[in-house]
Amino acid sequence: MQILARPARRTLGRVARERTAMAALTVLVLIALACLIGPALTGHDPERAYPDLRQLPAGLTVQPDAAHLGPALERLAFRMRVRLDAVVRDRDAVRLSLSSDAGVDRRSLVYLPRSGLFGAPEVVEERDSGRSLVVAVPLRRLHFPFGTDIQGRDLLTRCLVAGRISLAIGLMASLAALLIGVLYGAAAGFLGGAVDAVMMRFVDVLYALPFVFFVILLLVFFRPSVLLMLVAIAAVEWLDMGRVVRAQTLSLRTRDFVRAAQALGLDARRIILRHIIPNTLGPVAVTATLLVPQVILLESFLSFLGLGVQEPQTSWGVLIAEGARSIEAAPHLLAAPAAFLIATLVALNLLGDGLADALDPRSD
Repeated sequence: MQILARPARRTLGRVARERTAMAALTVLVLIALACLIGPALTGHDPERAYPDLRQLPAGLTVQPDAAHLGPALERLAFRMRVRLDAVVRDRDAVRLSLSSDAGVDRRSLVYLPRSGLFGAPEVVEERDSGRSLVVAVPLRRLHFPFGTDIQGRDLLTRCLVAGRISLAIGLMASLAALLIGVLYGAAAGFLGGAVDAVMMRFVDVLYALPFVFFVILLLVFFRPSVLLMLVAIAAVEWLDMGRVVRAQTLSLRTRDFVRAAQALGLDARRIILRHIIPNTLGPVAVTATLLVPQVILLESFLSFLGLGVQEPQTSWGVLIAEGARSIEAAPHLLAAPAAFLIATLVALNLLGDGLADALDPRSD
C-alpha cells in the first residue's frame, strides 16, 4: 500500500506546487459554494418577482428608492381603487393618506405587503366614516447588487441557482463522456488492426449524425427534461475524448513498459487499466476540463432552441440567451451570467494546464 501511495503523494505534491492550478481550483470551489449556499443568503427567492423594480441596473442602492417608491404606490393605489392623497416618508416607513368616495376597503391593504416592497400596514387614523384612512407602512430594505431581470427577479439569486444546473450538467455529462471515451479509445488504440478500424468507423458514423437532429429524435419518444439532455450530450461528447485517448494509446503501446507487461503475460484488460490509461491522464485532464464549459455552452444552445432546460428551471445558458435579447435596454442581464460562465471557463482551462503538467509521468 505504501508503494502505491508514493506515486499518489508525488502527484499531489506536484499539483500543490502549481500555483496557477491551485488558484483556479480555489475559484471553482468558491463558485460552487456560492451556487450551493448563496441563494439562501441573498434574501430573495429566485422566482420572487418585484413588478415595480423591473430591469434595475446593478448597484448597491437600497430599494425602493425615491425614484421607484412613488410609481409603486400609484400602481398599488390603482389596484386598491383608492386615491393616494399624500405620502410622507420617515426613514424606513411611509405614512399614506388614502381616500375613496365609496369608502376605503381595509381588505385591499393586503396589496401593500404582497408587492414585496412593504411590510404589514397599520391603520393610524380613520376619517369621514371610512372614506379616508391614514396608514403607516414599514418599508423593506432590498438589495440587488446585480440588478433585476425583465420580470423584476433578483439577478444574483437567479445566477446562483442557474449555476447549480449548469455545473451539474457540465460535470455529469463530462464524467459520462470521460468514462466512455477513455475506455473506448484505449481499447481501440491498444487492440489495433481490424478491431480498431471497426471501432473508429463507428465513431465516424456518430460524427456524421447531426446533433440537433439526434436531440429532436429523442424528443419524439421522450419528454424534454434535464436527464434527457444529459443523455443526448454525453452520447456525442465522448467522441473527441475517444480520439484523443486512442492517439495517445497508439504511441504508448510500442513503449518498452507495455512490451514488458505483455512479456510477463498480462492480458489486454490489465495492461489498459494499469499502464495505458494512467499514462494518458495528462491529455485526458486537459480535454476533460475543456469539456465542462463546452457542455455548458451546448446546453445553452439547446435551451435557446427550447430543447434544453425549461421553466421554472434556469441555467447560465438560459440567462445568457435572455440577456442577449435585452442587451440594448439592459446590458447587465447579459453581463452577470456571462461573468460567471467566463470565470468558470478560464478557471477550468488553467486547472487543466496545471493538471497536465502534474500528471505527466515524465515530470519529476
